[in-house]
Amino acid sequence: MTFPDVIPVRYTEEEAGFVSFRPVVRQSFRIHELLDMVLSVTGKDAGRIQQILRSGTVVFHFYRYWWDGFEIPEAELAALLAQFPDADPSRAFDPAACTAALVGVGGALPANLLELDRRQASHKRLLRRRSFWQALVALAKAGPLSYSGYSYAHKGDLYRLELSTAQRQALQSAAQSLAPRNLRLELHSLEKASQIVFVCPRAA
Repeated sequence: MTFPDVIPVRYTEEEAGFVSFRPVVRQSFRIHELLDMVLSVTGKDAGRIQQILRSGTVVFHFYRYWWDGFEIPEAELAALLAQFPDADPSRAFDPAACTAALVGVGGALPANLLELDRRQASHKRLLRRRSFWQALVALAKAGPLSYSGYSYAHKGDLYRLELSTAQRQALQSAAQSLAPRNLRLELHSLEKASQIVFVCPRAA
């Protein structure tokens, strides 16, 4: 193998625009672990992955990681990436497998307004038989859903629902009637929502 299998990595909290005085943590990553993190940022873009490995730095989950940059030949990188999942549009949507819903606003590249965790959104309001998560899933089942790829950050398949005006209003109404008070405060952003992306992790 022409590249290190174990990579000494340092990381600290990212403080954009400022000199960081946060403590630096040192950790050793195996090449598969480092690629797993980089894929969450790049997806399976071999060119970008090679660039990041060569530069020796990446920002992930508000932390900056850095290491001594190195090269991986294209053929060897391709073999390593083949060990990670690929997008599979043939996979049917399974509501029971979904663990999160990403509320987005905008056009072709929407910005995420809110990430709803299934456990949080499944809490029922007092005297209510349904939860807000159940309302979300019912909307997803009614569709139409489109397959939107595989997310390495969420380790799951993504299914997108473009919201009509009627669907957005139905979600706002469900939030008001079904969501507990603390969740209702977060769901105010639904008035701007253009789509919901459902995250369905794959079984190991």
